[in-house]
Amino acid sequence: MSKLDGNERWKSKMLLTEHQEQYENRNKHPQTGRVTTEELTMIRDAIMFPYMLTMCEKSLQDLRISTHLFKQIHEQFIQIIMKDISRDLSNTNRELRQRNIKIFSDETHDGIIYHRYICRGYEDRFGIVREVLRSEISVRFTKYSMRILSQLKREEQSI
Repeated sequence: MSKLDGNERWKSKMLLTEHQEQYENRNKHPQTGRVTTEELTMIRDAIMFPYMLTMCEKSLQDLRISTHLFKQIHEQFIQIIMKDISRDLSNTNRELRQRNIKIFSDETHDGIIYHRYICRGYEDRFGIVREVLRSEISVRFTKYSMRILSQLKREEQSI
């Protein structure tokens, strides 16, 4: 039997909305500084997306110089992909901010790209091999391209 049993004041517990949100957020995200697997994936994406945007920008510059027959279509295609990448990058950065994760500048040693990050007070380095990054970028470009092509096919079928 607790000291509060029989005390009528404790029957109705009132909780402010912001306190409820804080309580729920505390249970959603671990308070320890260690990152989860999902958060490591977000860190990788936040590192990868700027490289992808740079690659797209370079492709656009090269395309503008060329005399390619379908130059305008390719430019539009690349710009759509860049818009999708930018949207995903901003969503990833927003989620990292909400989880109190900060990523800092990169350095490269022996073909490994390192980024320092701070996650809820815990500091560590995230390293990714350049070849792994290249293959992941290739997979992502394929996904973005397939998404655009599937939208075009749906629009074509509806006509």
